[in-house]
Amino acid sequence: MRVLCQIVVLIGGSLFTSASAAPSPQPSRSVAITIDDLPASGNMPARELTEMTAKLLGTLREQKVPAIGFVNEIRLFRPGEMDERTKALALWLDDGFDLGNHTFSHTSLNQAGLQAWEDDVIQGEPLLKLLLAQHKQKLQFFRHPYLDAGRDLKTRREAEAFLSARGYRVAPVTIDAWDWYFAGVYDEARHRSDTALEAEVVRSYLAYTDAVFAYSERLSHETVGYEPRQILLLHATQLEADHIGDVIELIRKRGYRFITLTEALLDPAYSLPDTYVSDEGRSWLEHWAITQGKPPQGAPEFPKWVEEKAKEFQQAQP
Repeated sequence: MRVLCQIVVLIGGSLFTSASAAPSPQPSRSVAITIDDLPASGNMPARELTEMTAKLLGTLREQKVPAIGFVNEIRLFRPGEMDERTKALALWLDDGFDLGNHTFSHTSLNQAGLQAWEDDVIQGEPLLKLLLAQHKQKLQFFRHPYLDAGRDLKTRREAEAFLSARGYRVAPVTIDAWDWYFAGVYDEARHRSDTALEAEVVRSYLAYTDAVFAYSERLSHETVGYEPRQILLLHATQLEADHIGDVIELIRKRGYRFITLTEALLDPAYSLPDTYVSDEGRSWLEHWAITQGKPPQGAPEFPKWVEEKAKEFQQAQP
């Protein structure tokens, strides 16, 4: 009997130890992927653009990750390339993804002023609407270039009223890891066949992205009281085409599931008071914090070496 009791105690102790050592469940997390500057950032030739787009969308499709791309129609107008560039853009809709307006020429509301910005919004619609109609879809989302939503509250509210009258919903951003900055250095590393630098850019980008997610999660609790359905900003670059799978893995390890932008905007957080205005575009989490009189603190520092390398490459250009 004594031996039996000892066995029971040992088993019970083992079960208790295992239970106490079990990791606590992660909070319910979700994120929508949004990708700006379609059909592609930079000056990518049409053939490379098509390959980049197919690779990016192929990974998203294989990973069953919904996404929406935001278009600058000016990027389609290249001599001798418009047809191929338009076909590359249409791949998004062919593969079941969505498209939205990012203005015709990536115009900042803060810099151009309301009237010029409104004209650029309208100019960015014709081909986009045609492509969407061919896929029995409607244009409904708008993303502010540079996240510039207005330098003063009057301009911001007038811009919002203009967008609403044209049937748009603004696509906010809550997480932005400045992938476009890394992408420029990555492109130059590839051009120079500098595989060591290329790998270092990727490592630094993923580490910074992880840190930005952690910052945004903390800021969510401080500002909203919970973690809302997040909206991640990425860009149509070779960096993302090559490594979107790594980004997806990183995000999944943080406990996220992937949702559409429409699903994300159902979160009540996106109806919070928002009076943020400035020369500088910022994430909507920061909008809400500043509106509440609690300027956000503790944002991760962007890697200095990436800034320095980007400047070095820029100065070396003829």
